[in-house]
Amino acid sequence: MSQLNTEEIIDDIGFFDDWEERYKYIIDLGKELSPMDDSLHTDDRLVKGCQSSVWLEVKQDDGRFCFLVDSDAVIVRGLLALVMAAFDQKSPQEITDFDVDGYFEALDLERHLSPTRGNGLRAIVAKIKLLAVTELNK
Repeated sequence: MSQLNTEEIIDDIGFFDDWEERYKYIIDLGKELSPMDDSLHTDDRLVKGCQSSVWLEVKQDDGRFCFLVDSDAVIVRGLLALVMAAFDQKSPQEITDFDVDGYFEALDLERHLSPTRGNGLRAIVAKIKLLAVTELNK
């Protein structure tokens, strides 16, 4: 995925007049995610709390988290792309410091997601933040 940052995504989404167009944009972002090999679609990589299947592979490189994510739902892949813009290639401190609630609010996202999608999105963010806090407390 070409590494868009959160500010660029907020700006881009603001250009669209309605949520149908915004959903198309989010889905397109999901299509740009790096593919995850099917062999990584394992139970230990599944994120609990998501309605759709979401897999999260985590590595560290030079003190930064590198994530590989996938989902069986196209809109969720798009939501994962939004999350990756905030957290991929970031240090544990940058991850814990990032105001994800403010980011989602700026996107006006959660108001337009079903409660189960919103819960799944929060579960993904919570898992990533937990990984960062755990790393900071080592």
